[in-house]
Amino acid sequence: MTAATASPGDVSANSLTAGRLPRWAPWALLGLSWLVFLVIFGFVRSANGGDFNIAAALFLGTVVFDILIFVVTHLVEGARQARDRLVTSLVATAFIIALLPLVSLLYTVLVAGLPRFDVDFFSQSMRNVVGEGGGALHAIMGTLLITGAATVISVPVGLLTAIYLVEYGRGRLARAITFFVDVMTGIPSIVAGLFAYAFFSLILKDPGVRFGLGGAVALSLLMIPVVVRSSEEMLKLVPNELREASYALGVPKWLTILKIVIPTSIAGITTGVTLAISRVIGETAPLLLIAGFTASMNYNLFDEKMMSLPVFVYTQYANPGSDVQPYLERAWAGALALIVIVMVLNLIARLIARIFSPKLGR
Repeated sequence: MTAATASPGDVSANSLTAGRLPRWAPWALLGLSWLVFLVIFGFVRSANGGDFNIAAALFLGTVVFDILIFVVTHLVEGARQARDRLVTSLVATAFIIALLPLVSLLYTVLVAGLPRFDVDFFSQSMRNVVGEGGGALHAIMGTLLITGAATVISVPVGLLTAIYLVEYGRGRLARAITFFVDVMTGIPSIVAGLFAYAFFSLILKDPGVRFGLGGAVALSLLMIPVVVRSSEEMLKLVPNELREASYALGVPKWLTILKIVIPTSIAGITTGVTLAISRVIGETAPLLLIAGFTASMNYNLFDEKMMSLPVFVYTQYANPGSDVQPYLERAWAGALALIVIVMVLNLIARLIARIFSPKLGR
């Protein structure tokens, strides 16, 4: 077969003889470098009995990959392509370094939290439990109830505010709303908790007030500016031509917003709401102040103290008993459960965005 009649598959199959690296070569070198250093660090851990440093192993493997890709490319493709691949690999290295803290955190939480990530952890509370056993069912239910109530409060307020700023807002009022939204974005979480505590203490005339709805109000103060900002940016991305076409057909403005603007931007709005939920679901200080902590189940947002997962993790870690290990295992398992909940929420948000986003034909 001559070069003129060779198929593209034949050229890629003989890329080494043609002076080109296969497309899979960089990935293979990166994977091999990581594998070598993971094995080395595994042997070091077995010999010394210390912790397995996955971040250091991946970092050193990436550095070795940069050297290998330059040398291999220089031998096969020449100096010019070697420099090009080296710069590309350095950009990828910067991205990997930025991800290393996240990888290390996930690895640590998985290793420390899996021993107690069992059925008992999700089916029992801490009522009358001292030492081993028990679970975080009361904290998981409290987190879902409080965060759900905060979402119900925040999403309508934040979305309507964003619609006003984009579609109607002009003059001093719009500028004032934008200014206060920016200020609320930087409010410390404990200030939100103090506000909710002071508000309900004055309203109910009870200085020892602790209940789930107060925690939802505190979290909503942190969620609303995130919802406003994300929804506002998504609404601004809707082309004005769609609005003008709707107005040209005689559709009123409110119906245009309801039927055209919001459905077009629903995917981005859903993502923004999910980011707002992820922002507040791990807050500890405001819930510790206004929702309190308890070892028993409580399904009533309007009465008595209610436990949440962040507060559960804090109390288990900060106040261990004489046998520390069971408390630490429950704390790590609670942190892992919190990460899983956030991951599930993000998956649900992506599914909702995929279902309800407008279907554009060509």
